[in-house]
Amino acid sequence: LFEWFFLGHRRVSARSSGSVPSLGAPNMRLKISLAKEPKHTELVSSVGWTTADELYSCSDDHAILKWSLLTNETTQLAKLPAEVYATDIHWFPKVVGQGKGKQSQTDVFVLTSTDGKFHLISRLGRGEKSVGAHKGAVLSGKWSYDGTAMATAGEDGQVRIWSRSGMLRSTMVQQGTSVYSLAWGPDSDQILYTSGRQLIIKPLQANAKPIQWKGHEGVILKVDWNAVNNFILSGAEDCRYKVWDSYGRLLFTSQVHDYPITSVSWAPDGELFAVGSFNTLRLCDKTGWSYALEKPNTGSIFNIAWSSDGTQIAGACGNGHVIFGHVIERRLEWKNYEVTVADRKSIQVRNVMDDSREKLDFRDRIIKTSLAFGHLVVATTSQCYVYSTKNWNTPMIFDLKEGTVTLIVQTEKHFALVDNSGIQVYSYEGRMQASPKVPGLRPDVLNAQTLAISNDAVAIRDKKDEKVVHLFEASSGKPLGDGKPFIHKLEVMEIALDQCGPAPERRIALVDKNRDLYLVQVRALGGARKVIKLGTMVHSMAWNDETNMLAALQDTKLVVYYFPNAVYVDKDILPKTVMEKDATEFGKNPQIVNFLGNHVIIRRADGSLVSTGVSPYPSMLHSYVSNSRWDDAVRLCRFVKDEALWACLAAMAAYAKDLNTAEVAYAAIDEVDKVQYILHIKELPSKEARSAEMALFCGSPQDAEGILLQSGLIFRAIQMNINLYNWDRALELAVKHKTHVDTVLAFRQKYLEKFGRNEKNKRFLQYAEGVEVDWQKIEAKIEMENQKEREKAASARR
Repeated sequence: LFEWFFLGHRRVSARSSGSVPSLGAPNMRLKISLAKEPKHTELVSSVGWTTADELYSCSDDHAILKWSLLTNETTQLAKLPAEVYATDIHWFPKVVGQGKGKQSQTDVFVLTSTDGKFHLISRLGRGEKSVGAHKGAVLSGKWSYDGTAMATAGEDGQVRIWSRSGMLRSTMVQQGTSVYSLAWGPDSDQILYTSGRQLIIKPLQANAKPIQWKGHEGVILKVDWNAVNNFILSGAEDCRYKVWDSYGRLLFTSQVHDYPITSVSWAPDGELFAVGSFNTLRLCDKTGWSYALEKPNTGSIFNIAWSSDGTQIAGACGNGHVIFGHVIERRLEWKNYEVTVADRKSIQVRNVMDDSREKLDFRDRIIKTSLAFGHLVVATTSQCYVYSTKNWNTPMIFDLKEGTVTLIVQTEKHFALVDNSGIQVYSYEGRMQASPKVPGLRPDVLNAQTLAISNDAVAIRDKKDEKVVHLFEASSGKPLGDGKPFIHKLEVMEIALDQCGPAPERRIALVDKNRDLYLVQVRALGGARKVIKLGTMVHSMAWNDETNMLAALQDTKLVVYYFPNAVYVDKDILPKTVMEKDATEFGKNPQIVNFLGNHVIIRRADGSLVSTGVSPYPSMLHSYVSNSRWDDAVRLCRFVKDEALWACLAAMAAYAKDLNTAEVAYAAIDEVDKVQYILHIKELPSKEARSAEMALFCGSPQDAEGILLQSGLIFRAIQMNINLYNWDRALELAVKHKTHVDTVLAFRQKYLEKFGRNEKNKRFLQYAEGVEVDWQKIEAKIEMENQKEREKAASARR
């Protein structure tokens, strides 16, 4: 059985069980622009964006220039004194909720200089304040993400923290070597700084222990720390750049370059970063591999800044130039469609089935794109366009409140947009459905791992407390259930909602700090959400788009859970419903990109994409079961003769309480004890009793008891608790309903006699005094109860 799969410019035919060879990396690149003549007469030391169309630059010629990308004009904003040579500039951050509309701008920047001072300068070039900060040059100055503080690093080996107005708060670090670069932690409560070849993370709390490690073989010149992915970037005189996690573990190290790495910078969304060296500018994926390498005539690039929308970079060049780069040719793929952002305002669409092409033009610059579930969503600086893959000519268009969309997440019926104002859920007709609110949420730090959406639910991992996952109705934005979020026992690293099935059966898969994979109920009726562990050592996962199958990269294996809900039915059967495949062929640290149909797309550490096939039969089985075509499902299993498929059917049938199919499926995988229990259930007279026993079969005694009590089968509920040796609950029910107290006492007495023990439970001793135990009467009562139940069931059938 063959599946056809399209990726890039190749068409690959692969057997459902095999892997497709490497299909190459996406061709994202930088469109570089340099002025004919440099606008500065000396080296440019630093650059900073105010908006996505306006940039400021500082140079050793003492000039501060303003660059307008809309008009291509450059004007001199101010001239620094002759003794002031700028080393770094950083604009005050736009704090969430500070202002609405795309025109709102930051109004002040900090400029650090060689005279030992930092200067607060307004947008108009007016000096607000100059503060003596260090002995020798101030090498770096950075505002915290929340804008409440500013940190400076000096040639004197000090790191100092200042208030927003420029008042000294503390001297955090005093060391013997110059601090060339620093960066704030994502929560503005830690500082990362350099010390020769060492990298050090120091919390702001006075007594907290710093984390220190050797980062490079040469002096480290530049660092950056991303707030979204929590990864650290470093570049050094050993001509390498490296990617680290926040614990100092190495995730990627580059090849040796020809010259020292003089600048590194993360894109705001944490998906890309840029690296600068002598006549070198490199665009890289967050995992380290390169998209593009440019060799412009710039001299060393001393500083790189990203625009707030993550589409452009600017570099401060050693020969007086400011280099601009626009990220183009981002490629998206979904089934047989390939979408490429050709330039700033146009997109090329290609259907690889018939090689038909469409060109989509836009009025404004494209910021974010997403392609899934038969729809292309494009966010520009002012509008959002929604295209159906069936019709590329008439998109739905609506205006955006904020100019910078940072994330788009799609599901079958709607999609979520994230911008500075928060999260909005829109239908594909362009109608806003919901705007879930989380107190203190920073929308700019959300990504595809911390925001998940399905047809009926939205899940958001809290940034302040990473153990908390907030759950909302997708249609209204109201919190689910009792309004309380789900709280895990450890920090949650990644979340994903399943995409299929009815809303009451919605599940969320999460990976925590220990890299354990859990399955959690989204809707808990009258109790706590059930949390069940599926696997360990999981570093990537994805739900299937058409069925509720779950793929995970688990240690050195690719694992596909054909029916994860089996854990709620029969934990013993779960291992039989899983496909495992050796993942060593995917290299170190592979990531699942998506799980479409019968193919799992995996990105290797070198950026290449690999497609690996999954058997098509489980998805066919899901389709039959979702439509209650049980006979077809059994025929499919008999045709395929695969134990995993029979195990899936057994779990699905038990979950749906279809006893006949469950009996056939369990018999096929030799689960004799379960077949016998199902036969016992089938002999029960009433539908309610059968439902309760099936709930018991699935390991839910509370649900079983609830079914029995609701249908008035009090004796059966008491008998069930006796059979489970849940004596206190059995007695409680008997006393509450004033029936069968003697039955409970009799069975309890018989149980104790069997083990040669005396009664010590005070409640049982209390009731034993006033109740006579007569087995003949008890057996007669039990027979009468059974007769009543049979008669009730018979009358219900009529």
